[in-house]
Order: sequence, then C-alpha cells, then structure tokens
Amino acid sequence: MLALGLAAAASAAPERKVPRHIVFPLVGPAQYFANDFGSPRPQGPHQGDDIMSVRHAPAVAAEAGRVEFETGSSRAGCMLRLHGRSGTEYVYIHLNNDLTAGNDNRGSCARGVAFAKGLHSGDTVRAGQLIAYVGDSGDANGLQPHLHFEIHPHGRGAVDPYPTLQRARRLLFAVADGTTFTLQLTGAITGGDPTANSVTVKVDSARWWPNGLRVEGVKRTIKIDTSIASVDSSADSTTRVARFAQRRVTIVTAPMPATRAAQFGKPDALVAQRVVLGD
Repeated sequence: MLALGLAAAASAAPERKVPRHIVFPLVGPAQYFANDFGSPRPQGPHQGDDIMSVRHAPAVAAEAGRVEFETGSSRAGCMLRLHGRSGTEYVYIHLNNDLTAGNDNRGSCARGVAFAKGLHSGDTVRAGQLIAYVGDSGDANGLQPHLHFEIHPHGRGAVDPYPTLQRARRLLFAVADGTTFTLQLTGAITGGDPTANSVTVKVDSARWWPNGLRVEGVKRTIKIDTSIASVDSSADSTTRVARFAQRRVTIVTAPMPATRAAQFGKPDALVAQRVVLGD
C-alpha cells in the first residue's frame, strides 16, 4: 500500500516544465555559451550556463514577471531573480559592479550599475525588458564578463538551461519601449530592392543609439522598409543597376519610438532612413 501511495503521489506531482520559448536573457555579444550545467565547481555542481559577453551588455527579462535584487553574496556578487509569470524562476548572476569600461570594482549592486536604472526590487517587468547589466562581480572578478543564468521550474531545483537557451527568441537591440532609437545595421543583401519598398539583409553587426552599443556576429536576416530611404553607392553606375543580391550594405534607420516588433527585428518594423551600398 505504501508503494502504491508513493506512486500515486509521484503521478500527481506537477511536471517541472519551462516555457518553450523565452526571450534570450542578454542582448549584445554572446561569444559562446557552453552547456556546462552540472560541471564540477568548488562549491558543487554548476547550477546554470555561462553566457560569455562584454561588460555592461544589457540583460533582459526572459519572461514577464517580478524582479528581486540580491546583493549579499560574495560568490554570486550582484544578482537578480526573475519570478516568471509561468511559475519558473530565472537567476542572473555576476552582474556589473564597474563604473568604467575596465574592471574597477568601484560600483555597487545598485540601479544604473548592476540593475536597470529606474527599476526597483519587487517591480513587475515585461518579457524582453531591460533589467540588468552583465559584469564580473562576485567570484568572477577579473574573469571575462559573463552572465551565469539559471532556470528553476516552480522555484525549485535548477534544470539544464541549455535547450531553452537554444530555442530562445533574441532581441536585436534593447531600449525601453517608447524610447526614440536609431540603428546602424551592416550586412549583405539577400533579397528585395533597396531603391524600392523593402530590402532583406543578413545582418553581421548592429549598433544602436542612444547607448551606442555595437554588436558583432548578429547573424539575423531582417526585412527592412526602405520606402523613404535615400540610397548611396560607392560603386559605378554599371554596378548600381546590377542585381543587388549579395551586395554589402549599411543601413541607418529613421529615428522612431521603440516597439517590441522593432526590437525583435520583425519584417518591416524597422524603417531605413539611409542605405549605403558597397561594391
């Protein structure tokens, strides 16, 4: 009877599911992230995956939920918990504590340094909202800045985040919704006509303002509205009338308020102001 009772309890226990498609938890350079979940560490098995990036890269909410700041761990350094609406808890560790581009350790686990300016512990956030900045605080001090990212279904034990990260939707850039932004995108044309209504570009690098962050290795194919764009070319007139496919291009978007569609790079959500064609 006891065995049957235990079996019944196990079958009644909620399955530890994670939302299938979260927002990738950082924007900007993600040079590599290895599936190092469970790897040996001095304090025990690694409870997350390390996403290598750059100092001050934006960290964003993996799903809608409530944020909680934690600042008292010498090992984790500046740390944030996101209590997702689905019941999943996400942990962001080794957030920024530097005031300059170098490893100065002059900052603290404060808003505008580790956590997004204007954000308070306990605030509710939208999926993809800027919540923190990548760094090397805690026992990562002096190492390459990276985000240690954990997933805890139902707030319980950590599970391997790698499959979820592989499926995650990536933001092209991160600013507060409604903020006036401008993007500079560089890549190769894969379709469309930049002198007409739209062009499709495989983007290699992106830079956005007002913060000026540059991102390499974007590897995103994006359809951009060019209906109001001016088109410049460094090539001669014969080349200019040739087919556009595979031509190098730099596109500067028109200043406009940020929308979620634009930040995800949805088709025609970005409007080009200037198109510069290469050879």
